[in-house]
Amino acid sequence: MPRWLSLLIFFVPVLSLLATAHVYLYRRLVRDQTARRGLRLGAQAVFGFGFLGAVGFRFLGTLFPSEFVRILGIGLLVWMGLVLYLLLFTLAVELVQRAVRWRVRRDASPPEQPSQPPSPERRAILTGGLAVGAGLAGAGVSTFGAWRAFHPPDVRDIPVRLPRLPRALDGFSLVQLTDIHVGDVLQRHFVDELVARTNALKPDVIAITGDLVDGSVESLGAFVAGFGRLRARNGVFFVTGNHDYYSGASSWVAFLETLGITVLRNRAVSIGDTGASFTLAGVDDWSAARMGEPGYDLDAALRGVSPDQASVLLAHQPSNFDEVARRGVGLQLSGHTHGGQMFPGNLVGDAIWGSRNAGLSRTGDSQLYVSRGCGFVGPPMRVGAPPEIARLVLLPG
Repeated sequence: MPRWLSLLIFFVPVLSLLATAHVYLYRRLVRDQTARRGLRLGAQAVFGFGFLGAVGFRFLGTLFPSEFVRILGIGLLVWMGLVLYLLLFTLAVELVQRAVRWRVRRDASPPEQPSQPPSPERRAILTGGLAVGAGLAGAGVSTFGAWRAFHPPDVRDIPVRLPRLPRALDGFSLVQLTDIHVGDVLQRHFVDELVARTNALKPDVIAITGDLVDGSVESLGAFVAGFGRLRARNGVFFVTGNHDYYSGASSWVAFLETLGITVLRNRAVSIGDTGASFTLAGVDDWSAARMGEPGYDLDAALRGVSPDQASVLLAHQPSNFDEVARRGVGLQLSGHTHGGQMFPGNLVGDAIWGSRNAGLSRTGDSQLYVSRGCGFVGPPMRVGAPPEIARLVLLPG
């Protein structure tokens, strides 16, 4: 299928739903609550600009690159998240209202003894109060979600028993950073905070499992250069994610290598010394082949890996883990899902990925850890899926 056709199939229903949501919210939260012409016109301008901006903010940034347009774009992304939560709470209120009206009609007195319906004034007050409540709830959740997204990720400790790990490596710490999405929103300050928190853990290995950037080396190199200050006893490693390919993966690989970061493109290295070691392998992103790149090659990554040695695989997506487990890899570290990022996305992610949406899961003797990631895509919000720095402590199996 041509790329333009797949994009069309994706964006047409998305834009239709987004337009419908804006119209519905304007009617329920403004038109049905006030007859004042000035308020209605102002709300129409806000909802109209919000919709058009949410659709075209990236195009606007390309035409008029400036700090003002960047901040405006962040505001429009926040607007998209606000619309989502306003819609959820408004729909919930409307469903409750409809259920109450149905219950009242069902339990109404017989026709010869009709019950008195509520007065129009009382009904208007009740409806207006519920609309205000839905609006405040949506704004409150959006505010919390934005604060959580921009706040530095918390450290999450995960003990993992790794089969065949030498006892001399008991307590080996592997810190995973993933889905950082440095770009128009998250820039150098966020990178510096993330690096400081990671280095404070004094890890043995740092693994960055893809989706590092959303943009070119030319535009984001000065921000990403901050990752050159990452420090780990046995090195810092990187594997590509799908967003890195959208941004020019080959250029980013070359840039990261100048920072002293080792890129594992379908290959493995030994961690430790001759007395006690394990294999750390990495694969290119699962979807890279669809973008004309050589892509994911598990055979190449595991070539020469001894079945008698402990092994850890870095792979951005958890898509092929059944095959990885069949090959006897002890642990795979992945990201990609964001854990759903924003409610109800976390529930949707659970429905799609099951136990592989976030956290530690097991298939046979192999384990998979999927991090919720450090950054975000789309609306700068985290609700129900907080960002994390994952510190995996390896224990002998």
